[in-house]
Amino acid sequence: MENPTSRWRHRLPRTRGRWAAVVAALAVLVGAGTWTATADDSAPSVHRQDQMLKMNGVSVDTSYFTSGGTGRRPAVLIGHGFGGSKNDVRAQAEKLAADGYAVMTWSARGFGRTTGEITLNAPDGEVKDVSGLIDWLAGRPEVELDAKGDPRVGVTGASYGGAVSLLAAGYDRRVDAVAPVISYWNLADALFPDGVFKKLWAGIFVRSGGGCQRFQKELCEMYERVAVSGKPDAAARALLTERSPEAVADRIDVPTLILQGQSDSLFPLGQADAMAEAVKANGAPVSVDWISGGHDGGDDEGDRVEGRVGDWFDRYLKKDKDADTGPGFRVTRTGGVDSTDGAALKRGASSETYPGLTSGGRKIPLTGARQQPGTGAGQDATTGGGGQEAPATGGGGSGRKAPDGLTQTFRNPAGAAPPSVSALPGIGGGLSQLSSLGVGLSLDFPGQYASFESAPLERSVHVTGSPTVTVDVKADHGDAVLFGKVYDVSPDGKQQVLPSQLVAPYRVTPAEQGKPVELTLPAVDHEVDAGHRLRLVLSATDLAYASPAEPATYTVTLDGALTVPTAPGVRTAAATLPWWTWGLPAAAVVIAAALLLTARRRTATPAPDPALSGVPLQITGLSKKYAKSADRYAVRDLGFRVEKGQVLGLLGPNGAGKTTTLRMLMGLITPDAGEIRVFGHAIRPGAPVLSRVGSFVEGAGFLPHLSGRSNLELYWQATGRPAEDAHIDEALEIAGLGDALARAVRTYSQGMRQRLAIAQAMLGMPDLLILDEPTNGLDPPQIREMRDVMIRYAAGGRTVIVSSHLLSEVEQSCTHLVVMDRGQLVQAGPVAEITGSGDMLLVTTGTEVTEALVDKAAALPGIGSAVRTEDGHGLLIRLDGATAAQLVAELVRLDVPVTGVGPHRRLEDAFLTLISQGSA
Repeated sequence: MENPTSRWRHRLPRTRGRWAAVVAALAVLVGAGTWTATADDSAPSVHRQDQMLKMNGVSVDTSYFTSGGTGRRPAVLIGHGFGGSKNDVRAQAEKLAADGYAVMTWSARGFGRTTGEITLNAPDGEVKDVSGLIDWLAGRPEVELDAKGDPRVGVTGASYGGAVSLLAAGYDRRVDAVAPVISYWNLADALFPDGVFKKLWAGIFVRSGGGCQRFQKELCEMYERVAVSGKPDAAARALLTERSPEAVADRIDVPTLILQGQSDSLFPLGQADAMAEAVKANGAPVSVDWISGGHDGGDDEGDRVEGRVGDWFDRYLKKDKDADTGPGFRVTRTGGVDSTDGAALKRGASSETYPGLTSGGRKIPLTGARQQPGTGAGQDATTGGGGQEAPATGGGGSGRKAPDGLTQTFRNPAGAAPPSVSALPGIGGGLSQLSSLGVGLSLDFPGQYASFESAPLERSVHVTGSPTVTVDVKADHGDAVLFGKVYDVSPDGKQQVLPSQLVAPYRVTPAEQGKPVELTLPAVDHEVDAGHRLRLVLSATDLAYASPAEPATYTVTLDGALTVPTAPGVRTAAATLPWWTWGLPAAAVVIAAALLLTARRRTATPAPDPALSGVPLQITGLSKKYAKSADRYAVRDLGFRVEKGQVLGLLGPNGAGKTTTLRMLMGLITPDAGEIRVFGHAIRPGAPVLSRVGSFVEGAGFLPHLSGRSNLELYWQATGRPAEDAHIDEALEIAGLGDALARAVRTYSQGMRQRLAIAQAMLGMPDLLILDEPTNGLDPPQIREMRDVMIRYAAGGRTVIVSSHLLSEVEQSCTHLVVMDRGQLVQAGPVAEITGSGDMLLVTTGTEVTEALVDKAAALPGIGSAVRTEDGHGLLIRLDGATAAQLVAELVRLDVPVTGVGPHRRLEDAFLTLISQGSA
């Protein structure tokens, strides 16, 4: 990758803790913080401490996660992506904490509740804040230290958070290992590649930050200057470069795991290549992993990525020599579709060392594109979906070419419109991954590009890295701005695919024109089958970039073959053998042994119970042990019953067994003992009765460019069930989305997305609807709307089960409750019954209650406490021996104008009482 035109490095002595002393003097704890237990049903209890830390002139919103144990442990900092907050990485933090790390997350400047301007990871801004967090960790008694003030600490994060992990390693010598994910090495190269402005991504960047006014003034001015001119200047490049990890390239010498996305037109694989080369040159261990997804969407391989990051830190922070850090290079390869579930097939390929982007170069000769008979000026070669090939003129016959087709002339239209289309920044949804399935989405316009093509390949070629080609470029005036891409063209020429939808921009100045120029094309991992051809296209425009507005004529002459890297040392993992090649013989042995040893009949699904055919759910004696545990239970002897029309709230602290119960109810895991019956049918994985159950467990993934209705229609089509069974209109009426259904989902608020997800769960109008935390991330008005949705759904005689931590909402929306603690049932029954019992009375009065009266009431015999209500016209009194009649008599004696007395206990009071009793 080309170095910046003006390179700047902020140099500091490598002395440990120089910043630490300064930041420690400034760091002041603003709030005492709060501790919250956060755990899933299969991991140790994790505690979270939320607090605001004031340092470097800003208040930084942090969360600190630890699990049980008294010994010291390494620490991990997790940064979030641009436009997000610390809440985005909470789940990963909890997993690492459960695995024995002290984990801190924080919201970067200008995001979440953290104050200050966005400075794009400036050394004296966000990077200095990280050093302040390391100072704080150094003072924690549970954090392992390498020296006084020097905690054993690793840093990870995605995108923006990944960049700050690298910067922290360069500026703070106390960082011991890093794992950046889909991040950048040089932000100037990412947004201004080869001097071409990546306008769409830059705009998305600014918008996701809350607008230009949220950024540091010089950053805002720089963006507006470049956006208006359409061309980055040297000052803009210098400003972004000084805030990029490349600025401290020679000081990042800690073990570095680099995970970069293949579906990423923002921070492409070349950014990871530059990272790897720099860290390797410093003598530190490096591993590179090309994941399937990226900023353009697709599969982010979240569980695998987090697992690999955890293994990396186990090796280099815990010093566990048995931890498997994986190969030096790994790439996820996608090809074909699993016939059983329609999912894209993925396999890993790896090598012991990182091959770079040019390993195993193979030269493939190119000529001018063939012209098919009947191709006219209005027909397009590169629609990606069955259009005819372009004539060798490179633009529908409007250009000129030499007889061999190696020289082609084409135009940059006035205003650079209409532009070619390659990647679709901000659309996401994994569109770029469709190329691995043989689907093309790109679009080039006749007369605006040159096209060169290979002969049909005699054998398949697996491209792993960046192809290169040498050309001679001329413009009739000014700079020539071109966009290069390599297509995989089918044997009949009617279908072409642009791998990962990636394109590379080039700015060829007048001084470089008329001379051979080597163009580096996008780095990809893509297999081209035998019989296919490679097509090199150089276009004058691209939707994602700024092209010169003034019309110009470009002439391109091909000067040699296309060189494609094949990375011969990378080997794809062998495909898993079909299950029946080993499963049938093994099954036969097991069955025979079972018959011989037990003489019992094979286990069969219990017959339906007619007596329960009208009961939505009955759970009896349900138990599930923790994995690898003989005596620890996630759920134990659980039993309750749910009737039609009920809205049942499933409550319990973290680790109570709620998630495990819901997973068993949905047939995702099998109980160790007990039984679940839905409408009389026993639940087993794949049980037919599950078609009567709808569920919302996590936020649904919608295609943002489609309308809400179109998303639901596509989802239902994927189920293979008849369209008339969907009841889309009925589900939408209950969800209450109104006119928003016709709008693109990308315009939806979080509350509208949640309601659309609930509507998706309601498709087919299931008799039993299961909602797990449906109000997460919603504001109070949105929570009220979600409450109304649940009530309306159950009003039709259907049943809703909702798991939630918002007790006030459960109290208002649920008719019945099941309270769990430590895997066991604590209490079940109507909400009014659970909240109305107990020793708390509400006394209403005709006049405002004074503080003196509160004190007198609290001092009465048999009274535990007395508190004035919020409106001042009542008392909440806890009885401690006295009866209600005795209380009223004493209040009348005190001349209190009592207007009413009745039992009162909020659900929160009841819940805490029940849990404390269960823990006693």
